[in-house]
Amino acid sequence: MEIVTNGGPYMSPNVDSSSIRTLNPLHRTVLISLGAAFTAVGAFIAIPLPMSPVPIVLQNFFVLLMALVLGPKMGTASVALYLLIGTLGLPVFAGGKGGLAHFFGPTGGYLVGFLFSAWITGTLSAIGAPHESGDRQQSAMNREEPQKGQEQAKVRVQDAAAAAAGLLAVYLLGVPWLAYKLGIDAKKAIFVGFLPFLPGDLLKAAAAAALAPQVRKLLRKEFVPYAE
Repeated sequence: MEIVTNGGPYMSPNVDSSSIRTLNPLHRTVLISLGAAFTAVGAFIAIPLPMSPVPIVLQNFFVLLMALVLGPKMGTASVALYLLIGTLGLPVFAGGKGGLAHFFGPTGGYLVGFLFSAWITGTLSAIGAPHESGDRQQSAMNREEPQKGQEQAKVRVQDAAAAAAGLLAVYLLGVPWLAYKLGIDAKKAIFVGFLPFLPGDLLKAAAAAALAPQVRKLLRKEFVPYAE
């Protein structure tokens, strides 16, 4: 079946266009809150590195996963809620810390980068997915996974590329801010704030892309039948 979207046709043999409906505000709030909660849980899994003030965390894994599953608007909203909770002092940042001061510390750029990461990842993942009225925010979750191997591979590659782009957004903000706060040059900042984390973050991006179809299917089953 061919579904015509604002961006052109999206080929999927199993998508029923009548199932693409808008979630009511309560269900959106629940999903956004779940995304924020999972991101907070990821912050408690932090491994400090001796050569860097930036720890290894699972925050960015959940940021990517929620963006792939919920789309750009709801995914970004979940990150915004998470950052707001941390700003108010709740211990949801890496190492069980919180407070506005963290945005002005060495890792502040990474925190702000999560917002851009969620938007970029969700937007790129939603390209080509069916949506109504020009609104892509529900398209990621509503999209049925293609059954044909070639189409499945295309969706996986698109999700993986979107997640990788989202990671890059975090570093583009995080590394320069780290250099500024520590008073180090760009080369040193890349060495302490980028290279040590790259292998693990690529694995997180791959894991998020691999899990996204299953999580979409689960949430679609639980929430879409009750959409308005």
